[in-house]
Amino acid sequence: MFTTQLTQTKRWLEANSTITFWLKTFIGATLLAIFAQISVPMYPVPITGQTLALTVVGFAMGRKAATAAVLLYLFEGAIGLPVFAGGASGFHHFFGPTGGYLLGYIPTAYFLGYYSDKGVLNSFWKSLFVALIASVITFAFGLAQLYFFVPEGTVLQAGLYPFILGGVLKALLASILVSPSYKFFSKL
Repeated sequence: MFTTQLTQTKRWLEANSTITFWLKTFIGATLLAIFAQISVPMYPVPITGQTLALTVVGFAMGRKAATAAVLLYLFEGAIGLPVFAGGASGFHHFFGPTGGYLLGYIPTAYFLGYYSDKGVLNSFWKSLFVALIASVITFAFGLAQLYFFVPEGTVLQAGLYPFILGGVLKALLASILVSPSYKFFSKL
């Protein structure tokens, strides 16, 4: 009985690809918002669970749905929903010290989704490598904007060095989690 219902649901979702796409998008944006609340306050950029969620979402949903999920998440924060780290919101966050990281989520999601669509999830090591490169993309965008908010010569100390170990651990964890999450979302 339960298997029959799942099969019918899967067929309905396959027949309604637009609904499926937006369902994935909403789930991805929700995961980003939830994981953003896992935060360790640091100055000028907090350590959050967003990048872990971003990596899982990017891998699990593919480039289109993952990028749409990030855009929805950023839109939600811009219009005042408390989805950013620590329940923050507002358009002004795109112009502050964390704005580059937030905007960097867009190309990062696309990059992760692109390689997911290309089948990188068949290998743990390939997915780990792609996740690490994705972290570099996020850091590059973040550091480029953070440069304007910290004293000269301190951008790496403020926005990279304290986060390297966490970034590697999140990439590792996402690569471990990605296979089951990919299987779940590929069924939608």
